[in-house]
Amino acid sequence: MIEVENLVKVFGSTRAVNGISFTVHDGEIYGLLGPNGSGKSTTMKILAGIIKPTSGKVLVNGLDVSKAPMKIKEIVGYVPETPVLYESLTPVEFFNLIGSIRGIPKDELEDRVNRFVEAFELKSYLHKYIGSLSFGTRQKISLISALLHDPEVLIMDESMNGLDPKSARILRELLLEFKAEGRNIVFSTHVLQLAEMICDRVGVIYNGEIIAEGTVEELKEFAHEENLEDVFLKLTESKDEIYSVVQALKESL
Repeated sequence: MIEVENLVKVFGSTRAVNGISFTVHDGEIYGLLGPNGSGKSTTMKILAGIIKPTSGKVLVNGLDVSKAPMKIKEIVGYVPETPVLYESLTPVEFFNLIGSIRGIPKDELEDRVNRFVEAFELKSYLHKYIGSLSFGTRQKISLISALLHDPEVLIMDESMNGLDPKSARILRELLLEFKAEGRNIVFSTHVLQLAEMICDRVGVIYNGEIIAEGTVEELKEFAHEENLEDVFLKLTESKDEIYSVVQALKESL
């Protein structure tokens, strides 16, 4: 279980996260959705033990992220919004480095790498420098490195970015398998149809605050809209603005 209570994160004079609270239960995919700059990536970095909160309480499987950041990293698989990789290494060298850091036995690591490489069709890229690879290929490497240690908790920030349709479908089905095994998954995406498809509950974060939370059906009812995209745009006050912008563009043509 993930428990977030009155979480605050301040960078200088900027209050990036402003007292948010939510819970992610075992066997649940929780969608954390918000526009750019809303505070969702900052929240996810805190959950993954990457940065410390300014104040508030965050427990991941009973561990306090402020007191046990290294232990948090042991049980969490984190995929950042933009892949952070060693570009002078090849994928196979990078996976070996991750395996060494994670303490994965050599035979076990080789088996896991082979299965992921086959699934995501990476074999032809294994011995090329990461810096020379496309964004989508680097995203696959980032995903695999986050999953190699078979984490109890997954924090996935725009993890579908750059993936081809087959790889995106594989990841989607894999997340559903992890959910069935009782793992905690926090998932963010700008593809709201995807969130509507796989998330059990959704929290909409805007200007550092959660402005709505519930199942997709509950949010549709609350906002009087028929799909999650329209719910999101209405709650973040973007729907009317979009129509105005489109109309202005049409008139300028």
